[in-house]
Amino acid sequence: MNFLSSSFHLLLEQPLFNILIFIYNLPFVVDIGFAIIILTILIKFIIYPLNSKAIRSQKRMAQLDSKIKEIKEKHKDDKSAQAEATMNLYKEEGINPFGGCLPLLIQLPILLALFRVFIAGFQGEQLERLYPFVQNPEVVDIMFLGVINLSESFWFIALLAGALQFIQIKMTAPKSKKKSDMALAMQKQMQIFMPAFTVFILFQLSSAVGLYWITTTLFTIFQQKIIFKKNGQD
Repeated sequence: MNFLSSSFHLLLEQPLFNILIFIYNLPFVVDIGFAIIILTILIKFIIYPLNSKAIRSQKRMAQLDSKIKEIKEKHKDDKSAQAEATMNLYKEEGINPFGGCLPLLIQLPILLALFRVFIAGFQGEQLERLYPFVQNPEVVDIMFLGVINLSESFWFIALLAGALQFIQIKMTAPKSKKKSDMALAMQKQMQIFMPAFTVFILFQLSSAVGLYWITTTLFTIFQQKIIFKKNGQD
């Protein structure tokens, strides 16, 4: 476990911390909040192609709900035939049902690394661990816009993150009226549960994590709009 923790620190946590401080040292960056926003946007651009594929896959899978419902009705007494028919449908439509998982698998370690960076803080001992080519700023301004202490939780940041996640989830939800009552109920529950869970989690964490969450969700919303418009979708 110590080996895994040390490897995670050296390969992901430490580089992200150094990149964050490097960005913070740029002349036009006034506080660590702006550095977090810039770093988040850089990360999102790096995984943009993967996210694009995942968004298209999720939207197309949602649009197949009525066809999947028909398959379940047709093979309701044969789970094996039901699974085979569903996979054949995905194959015909050129959809990878697991296509949306890869971006998540990539982003989770990044989120965990940033979480550990934010928990450790930006003072004293942490700044002494910077790479030789990254200037030590001595003092890091953790007051975002001069009013939000990013080392503490803040209700507005948590609520804003939840609201944006609600919008992002709703954008990928199919608008077909052919969905079953159970499917509609599950869809609505997901649209409420995930944002509510996000708010609950961010109420416990520093606003730095919330700011990262807000930025990545906003980026995803705009990315979805671009993809849906390009493909002629709502």
